[in-house]
Parts: sequence; structure tokens; C-alpha cells
Amino acid sequence: MDAVITPTIRYQEAINRLYGLQKYGIKFGLSKTTNLLTKFGNPQVGQRYIHIAGTNGKGSAAAFIAAVLQQAGLKVGLYSSPHLVRFTERFQINNREMDQDTAVDLMEALHEAFVQEEPPTFFEVTTAMALIYFAREKTDLSILEVGMGGRLDATNVITPVVCGIASIGMEHRGFLGNRLTDIAREKAGIIKPGVDVITSVSQPAVIDIVKAIALQKKAPLWRVGNEIRYRTTRKGFHYTGPHLRLEGLSLGLKGAFQSRNAALALGIVERLIQKGYAISAGDIRDGLAHTRWPGRMQVVSHAPLIIVDGAHNPPAIRTLAASVRKGFTYERLILVIGVMADKDLYPVLKGIVPLADYTIYSRPVYARAAPPERLMATAAPLGKPGEIAATLPQALDRARKMADPRDMILVCGSLFTVGEALTYFDPVTFKPDE
Repeated sequence: MDAVITPTIRYQEAINRLYGLQKYGIKFGLSKTTNLLTKFGNPQVGQRYIHIAGTNGKGSAAAFIAAVLQQAGLKVGLYSSPHLVRFTERFQINNREMDQDTAVDLMEALHEAFVQEEPPTFFEVTTAMALIYFAREKTDLSILEVGMGGRLDATNVITPVVCGIASIGMEHRGFLGNRLTDIAREKAGIIKPGVDVITSVSQPAVIDIVKAIALQKKAPLWRVGNEIRYRTTRKGFHYTGPHLRLEGLSLGLKGAFQSRNAALALGIVERLIQKGYAISAGDIRDGLAHTRWPGRMQVVSHAPLIIVDGAHNPPAIRTLAASVRKGFTYERLILVIGVMADKDLYPVLKGIVPLADYTIYSRPVYARAAPPERLMATAAPLGKPGEIAATLPQALDRARKMADPRDMILVCGSLFTVGEALTYFDPVTFKPDE
């Protein structure tokens, strides 16, 4: 008797085949994504997009924008990466992720469309999936988060109505360049002729590059800290832009660093309003307050306080450490950390381990994860006590046993670490793919 192919088995087979493309690594260029989309009738043409690049903050800014636009009654697509626990999280429309049947249909159709001898990369296929999906679902606006870089990132096949560039720091040097200015040029590569650009970059050299590219492409540029200003007081978040002023706003995402991300998001929203989108002050206020973005300064428990955060590079880790120092009160801080092996391990660890009273070094179930022994050895010069836990569940068990009700447990180092931790704490909401 032939085996029954259930929807679950069909999905698992399709996703395993897609993950198999990861063996081809990361290849920059737009041609394969363009070729795939051509075979599907170029669904991206005529669609309306917001395109966001950056090292840190682009996902949070995208979440703020999506929440505001949804509050205004729009049908909003959101394409982000990586996912926390389920592949289908990458594709959302009004906070609902793509269902598995739709994902399988798209994966199978795309698999049949590409040349098997010269296959596209994993990210090129997922980007094509997002663009086809949003076009078929007729979204009013879709927000695309750049995967890596910008200029040659697969998402750069679109023509957006507005671009956003969040903070830029040192990352992916093997692909983007060894200097901050090299990385900035790659990320500013999403700027399109005549398309408004909103940026929250702060380093003078980076600002100069973004300004130069915007000028070259005659793209109007709006900067957080210049045309766009914000401040945070006890009364809330206050925003002042070229045409909009709002005071006493509440942000649904925790962390002092989210104020700058919110300012970037509102700068983009303000340009949309100027282009004719009906977005009220009430939509902005309610959207910001109800924004959710799992795995970013997310509180999963109290007494002890347990927070998970996907900070995974030196700038993000330093920002996380500052937010923990300023925003929380606790007796002891117990740190659980797992980092990918291709990261600059010492700067990452140096940014957060000194803040902790005790550190448990661990790893998620992911091939790229650094061994806990390597993490602990790398952190040894910092002179802080700690131990190794072979698996993340063991690390979390240990941390919870150590913690008193007034202590704080912080889980960070990678979105893969955070995703596995969320499954540990809430296996129903964060049920992973098999």
C-alpha cells in the first residue's frame, strides 16, 4: 500500500527541499530573483512597497509601520527574516502568517520554475515567494526588510514608494566590506531615483554617504535628528516631523532604543500621508501602542523577570545592555547566551557579560551556533563567573533554579537562541516547524 502524503508531510518535504538550497550559501545579485519573478509574470510590478535596510532596528521599525498602517484599515504585507520558530513567520499579512498549504504551493511552483543545475539561493526563493504572495493577496502596501546589505540583496528588485535606512554598524564584513563606509554604501544601495528616503543613521561618515547617494539619485532625504526629531519623557514618546507633531505616545516595544526606531517609522508614515494615504493621528497613536515584535526585549515571565532579546552583534548588544541598566531593577542578573560562530564573539560577549552576575553559555540547535566551550573561553578575560550548558533547555532550567523572585534572567545572543527559548517558555504559541 502506498504511503499517505498528509499536508504535514507535504509541507515538511517542501521545506526540507527549500532549506537544502542553503548549501549554496549566500550569493549577491538580482538576476536569479528577477528571472524567477519573470516566470510568474513579474508580480512585483505595479505593487506598492516600503523597503527597509540597516544593521539594527529595521525589523522593529517595520513592525511599527505595519501596526500603524493596519490600524488605518490597510491590508499590509510584511516580509522579514530570519524567523524565530516557523518558516511561515517570514510572510505576514495584517499579523497573520502565511498558512502552510499556501507555502507549499509556492515552494513547489518555484522549485519547478528554476534551473536545477543553477539553483537560486534560499533567500532568493523566499523573497520571490513573498512578492508573489503579496501580489496575489492584493496588499495595499507591503513592507520588505532587506536580508543582507541592500544594493545586491534579493529584495532590491522592487521599486518602493518610500525607503528606510535604520542604524548601520559593522556586520557581515566578509560580504559587505571591512569598513563602515563600505557597509553603508551597500545598504544605501536600496535608494531609488526620486524615491523618498528616511534614515536614522548617526555616524557622520555614514550620513555623508547616504546624503551623497540620495543626491546622486535625486531622492528626497529626511533624517532622524535633523528634519525628524523625537524625545522621550515620563509623559511618553514625542515626535516632531516636517508636517506632523505628536506628543505623549506609548510604544508597544520595550527598550529605550525603540524610540529612534519609532521615529524612523513615523518619518516613513509621514511621507505616506503626504502621498495621500489616509492615516490619522489616532491610527498612529493606537498602532504604536499595540505594536508587537516577538523576541525583541520581550518579557516572558515575572518573579523572576525573564526577558528574551535577539541582539546578536556588538552595536545591538551594547544597546541592549544600556536598556537593561536603565530600564529594569533586579537583585542579580543571570545571563543565558548563545551566539553564532560567524559573529565577532569577543565584542558581543564584552558588551553584555560584564553586566551579568552569572553567565550560562549555551547554544541553540543550529549548525552555525558557536560551541558553549568556545564562548566561555572567549569570555574568560572578562573575569566573570559562569558555566556551560550543552543545550539551551538545560541552560534555561539551570537559570530558573538559580534565580530568586527579585532576580532577572536575560536570554540573548542570536534570534535562533531566542526562538528556541520562546518555544521552551511557550510551546503552544511558539510551536516550531518539525
